[in-house]
Amino acid sequence: MSGPLSTTAGEDLSPLRIMSLHALAYCERLFFLEEVEEIRVADQRVYAGRTLHAAELPADGGELLNATLESATWGLKGKVDYLRYRDGLLIPFEHKRGRSRGDGAWDSDRLQVVAYAALLIDHLGRPISEARIRYHANNKTVRVAIDEAALADLRRAISRARTLTESVQRPPVASNENLCAHCSLAPVCLPEEERLLTAPDEEVTPTAIRLFPEHDERQVVHVTEPGSRVGKQGEEIVVTPRDGDPVKFPGRRVGAIVLHGAAQITSQTVHYALAHDIGVHWLSGGGQYAGGIAAPGGVQRRHRQFAGLSDPTFCLELARRLARAKVANQLHFLLRSARNRGVRTEVEAALSGMRAELRGMEQADDPDTLRGHEGMAGRHYFSGLPLLLDPGQAHMKFVGRSRRPPTDRFNAALSFGYALLYRDVVAALLVVGLEPAFGFFHRPRSAAYPLALDLMELFRTTMWDMPLVAAINRQQWREDDFIATGRQVWLAETGRKLAISLYETRKQEVWRHPAVGYSLSYQRAIELEARLLEKEWSGSPGLFARMRLRG
Repeated sequence: MSGPLSTTAGEDLSPLRIMSLHALAYCERLFFLEEVEEIRVADQRVYAGRTLHAAELPADGGELLNATLESATWGLKGKVDYLRYRDGLLIPFEHKRGRSRGDGAWDSDRLQVVAYAALLIDHLGRPISEARIRYHANNKTVRVAIDEAALADLRRAISRARTLTESVQRPPVASNENLCAHCSLAPVCLPEEERLLTAPDEEVTPTAIRLFPEHDERQVVHVTEPGSRVGKQGEEIVVTPRDGDPVKFPGRRVGAIVLHGAAQITSQTVHYALAHDIGVHWLSGGGQYAGGIAAPGGVQRRHRQFAGLSDPTFCLELARRLARAKVANQLHFLLRSARNRGVRTEVEAALSGMRAELRGMEQADDPDTLRGHEGMAGRHYFSGLPLLLDPGQAHMKFVGRSRRPPTDRFNAALSFGYALLYRDVVAALLVVGLEPAFGFFHRPRSAAYPLALDLMELFRTTMWDMPLVAAINRQQWREDDFIATGRQVWLAETGRKLAISLYETRKQEVWRHPAVGYSLSYQRAIELEARLLEKEWSGSPGLFARMRLRG
């Protein structure tokens, strides 16, 4: 029996994983995400399957063998669950936790076990006539004939897989919505969110099947004490302060490690973090973002991003939508808070100015004009912000925005919170596989990533301005939470801890996203908006930057 296809002379193709063909038969988009973009999520079903396979192997080996095979002829590699001799014939077996398809096998399972048989035929040099699939949910074993028709199906699948690996464009979402409900990559693919694009704006309702998680169960570990050391012991992240007892965090529960100032991390911990999708980020003692690392990936996503952001007209419309969203959220926050504090008349000038700039944005026909309107709207916003503060908190008085360096306590706290937000936005962009250096609104005028600055605009008001103002009015900030050096003001260690606590608490608060129709935490909203942004140039535009505060 021959292999699948002849290859071009000199062409060196990496072997396909047999599990990738299983994904291909299940959903081409799933195959593309896993094998081409190399996005893989091991959910509880995957771990449960591993446990099942291990339990099926006898302690003494016997007639069963867990075998890893690779074939240059077929261009495949994989690990068959076990092999069994029956009546002198070698039969590959595959175990599945679920139910069979009636009396037969599911197409994806059949293709998988046929591929294992093809590798055995190539490896042993003798025919294999049958493979079997054991479905444990309904206690049924299905026999699969290994004939020329089965091998022809395998060749066609391999050919299709090779075609997809040469593309940078994702296939469409599966037409069968039931497949999405059982897919571990649904939170990356966002199929239900894409289907909302076919619904009129006024008919956006919560999706029938919730696929994007409401919360991120993994925590962010902030290391703020100078001289602290971050290491690992087995599967645990260990933070050892200069004076004090070590604190341990289960590695699977950590999503990011943030080192503030003079904190250290071992190279072993960095390698562990990269292998387990844990971002590592550094901030200066004053709160300025210094840099971060994440596992490499996202080649195809970056190609699509570069192609999309090379269109000036597209970038202008995307920037207009972003600027409108930012200013609308600022306006709604100012209006709602002024009503609550009884200063609605006092902030009217600021509100009127912001509304005028929103109208101007609609007419802007170039990026500089749009930025001008957005900048003027920001000035009006900050002119009204002091009226929202408790006048009894004189040490947190705010008279105008100052950044590099901050010259008062309010600006110091504001900038530190924005640095925390910037870190989260950068991390979300890297998780999604986007290049933070290529943006569409901010110009590359500093070391800050333009795309991160772009995405931050959606969250400045909701994730930090609002918690900061509320904390001031609750009298949570003390004068000794800050350090003044000449005209520069920085957060002391107590101030940093307070800001981190306020910010991390805000991230876990839940709200209903108006575009997708379901509730999620602000922390998850950052990643969601990054994924919706990526869809703007990947064939499913229309949902990015539609989040709004209620006025």
